[in-house]
Amino acid sequence: MTNLDGLRARLTEENIDVALITDDDNVYWLTGYYDYLHMEFGRPTILAVPRDGDSLLITPTIDLVMAEDTAKVDRIAAWNDGAGDEWRAELPSALGGTGRIGIEPDAMPPLVRRYIDGLIHESRIADVSSILTDMRMIKSPQELQLARHAGEVATAMMAAGRETIADGVPEYEVALATSAAGTRKAAELLAAHYEDAAMSPNTHFLQIMASGEEITRTHHRASTRVMRRGEPVFLCFCGMTNFHRFKLGFDRTFWIDEIADPKQIAVYEVALASQQAALKALRPGVSAESVHTAYAEVIQTAGYEYPFRCGRATGFSFLEKPQLVTGDKTILQPGMVLAVDGSVAVPDFRAQIGDSFILTEDGYEQITHHPKALDDIII
Repeated sequence: MTNLDGLRARLTEENIDVALITDDDNVYWLTGYYDYLHMEFGRPTILAVPRDGDSLLITPTIDLVMAEDTAKVDRIAAWNDGAGDEWRAELPSALGGTGRIGIEPDAMPPLVRRYIDGLIHESRIADVSSILTDMRMIKSPQELQLARHAGEVATAMMAAGRETIADGVPEYEVALATSAAGTRKAAELLAAHYEDAAMSPNTHFLQIMASGEEITRTHHRASTRVMRRGEPVFLCFCGMTNFHRFKLGFDRTFWIDEIADPKQIAVYEVALASQQAALKALRPGVSAESVHTAYAEVIQTAGYEYPFRCGRATGFSFLEKPQLVTGDKTILQPGMVLAVDGSVAVPDFRAQIGDSFILTEDGYEQITHHPKALDDIII
């Protein structure tokens, strides 16, 4: 059964006649279509999936060649800028004779939503977001292969970043090294295991890193700042790990030559212990929030503030269901891919250690790898 077939079955169960899919990652997951221009350029792409009937992809003419090459749909309707009703032309016939219409309210561009609201009475509109979210929680064997290969790419980037960090080196040199290493590893894997020659191996996300007095800037991008001996350095690959569109989480904190401020040692050790506690709790059959509880207890018992979420599911989106956070009662199952962090923040320092894991029948499989014992991360 294809993903489109699975969605049709769920639409039938929920008595929804047709779904309009506008989330980029869901369009890819359902059809394989990617690398089209998005709403930043004012060009909607809409996938219409009836529970009975042909699927329809509405996409700009400028991207028609890519759509024909990659999209596994029954019909493609291309539209051109300023010609007729553009992307609107196909929607009345696609929706006019149907009953309930499923949309993704949080992922539908306002331009498209305004048109749909003028076309369809609100009583006929349903939310299909949770259907797709639930369908994507358990990864297929093919997706799990992508996850493992994404882990290899992330591991190569972390190793290259570590090798570049040194006294007197500007942060951007680390970013250049990690990007090159990730791209080369991705190219190697694509050539050896995949036939999709159009898929780019290049990393395409600004390196998240911070050093010295800027270490508390969690999502700081690599800058011209020059790193110095004794300083902490944080590297995060939660955006750059994007192999064949599959995302992961991966973080480490390092020091250059020595730890100039010994107070940072205790903070790091608690962060590491919090991840270890989360991993002790991580297994199928427990709730997502219970993993966060184990992690947070270590941090708060040590006297630090209540932390941000312990982790999240990943896949073709940066954030998927479930989240390892208070309130998410989703029961963990084999086949989920989860990023699991340990972290502590104080006013002048923060330490974070994160890895990604595949849940198995009896535990988990770690897919990102780099040392994290204190003695191993002093460069």
